[in-house]
Amino acid sequence: MTGLLTSWGDWLPRLLEGLLTSLQLTVVSLLIGVPLGLALALLSSARNRAVRWTAIGLVEIGRGTPALVMLQFVYYGLPSAGLSLTAFVSAIAALSLTTAGYTSEILRGGLQAVPAGETEAAGALGMSRRDTLRYVIVPQGVRIALPSLMGFAILIFQATSLTFTISVVELLSQAYSIGAATFRYLDVLVLAGLLYLAVTIPAGWLTNGTERRLSRHL
Repeated sequence: MTGLLTSWGDWLPRLLEGLLTSLQLTVVSLLIGVPLGLALALLSSARNRAVRWTAIGLVEIGRGTPALVMLQFVYYGLPSAGLSLTAFVSAIAALSLTTAGYTSEILRGGLQAVPAGETEAAGALGMSRRDTLRYVIVPQGVRIALPSLMGFAILIFQATSLTFTISVVELLSQAYSIGAATFRYLDVLVLAGLLYLAVTIPAGWLTNGTERRLSRHL
């Protein structure tokens, strides 16, 4: 046991570097993907048929394509079209597209859950459709969807483990590298799993707490 703890202490700095990369991928992908998802949620309800069906098509591509396939397409496929991206940028692009597809549906559900009376009240006050969306529907819809968005953020953090397939040096990649050098895959993967849990379990508690607090005010 002492030898295992000593090994874990030796491996921990590299794994923490990988964990930091995983967290960076998660945060940047959410910062890009969630606003894009909101835009797609709004456009999928647009009156213009071409705009509406284009948005719906993009949502279905984002949701229907597995994240692993999206990663392979961006990193290995786009260079054939003359667009080469680094592994880190490819990972962000792929995860952002996946995020946009899924969060679009989450946000659309939140927007549709806003009581019709709110829209009617805004109209009675003489607010334009754009102002009604901006000041009434979107803020309340995002608030309703927040717990689901937080839950999805945990899934995206877990999905960053797939980026080792395109040579991003994240947590799982570091674990595999250490395992290849020491032939102690089980030991290092257990430690990597504990680091994943150290993020996902508190994040899950935070999500549940946020959902309970918001449910008292909805």
